[in-house]
Amino acid sequence: MQNSGINVFFEGKYFLRLLEGLWITSKIAFISIILGTILGITIGLSRTTKLKIVLFINRLFLELFRIVPLLVWLYIFYFGVTTALDIDLSGEVVSIIVFTLWGATEMGDIVRGAIQSLPKHQIESGKALGLSTIGLYRYILIPQAIRRMVPGTINLATRMIKTTSLVVLIGVTDVVKVGQQIIETTRFDYPTAAFWVYGLIFILYFIICYPLSQISKKLERKWNS
Repeated sequence: MQNSGINVFFEGKYFLRLLEGLWITSKIAFISIILGTILGITIGLSRTTKLKIVLFINRLFLELFRIVPLLVWLYIFYFGVTTALDIDLSGEVVSIIVFTLWGATEMGDIVRGAIQSLPKHQIESGKALGLSTIGLYRYILIPQAIRRMVPGTINLATRMIKTTSLVVLIGVTDVVKVGQQIIETTRFDYPTAAFWVYGLIFILYFIICYPLSQISKKLERKWNS
């Protein structure tokens, strides 16, 4: 056990470095989730309009982020947009921009689906009461749609957290990148370090994502009962 890979965590403050990498991962994920949710709600509400040009733009926006892999978008923004516009953006900022846009497209579809799934008579009743479009959304549609949106929103947040592992490919020193650096540094002293390092990264992601998935399941059971 003298050269057991697990000993890597007790030398060189490697465990603390992993936690620092986890903080960067969490920061990118949660800022993107917050901004993506806000922007996505706006997009989702706009997708319930009857204006064809608005629907076309939203549909195009959604399909671009669904068809083109997220990694390609990271490369486009990090290597392409920054060069074309002659601006200097860090990998973290680029990651937040791309994940926010991706989250917004997915969130917009969740909001649209939640609102359009409501019974038609809800809208007709609101109009019969003399509510304006804003009042109809404020008092009838949005309060009821929230219940249908929350589970999907939590699942989206979980996906965004897990997908942040892609940011390592544009040089962001997230938890995966730190793990790779530790393995590279200690590979001769601890041949099995990779197993323990990636095992711990797995546990860290699990600790963050599992509670969110359980909350989503409980809410679905509660509101569908």
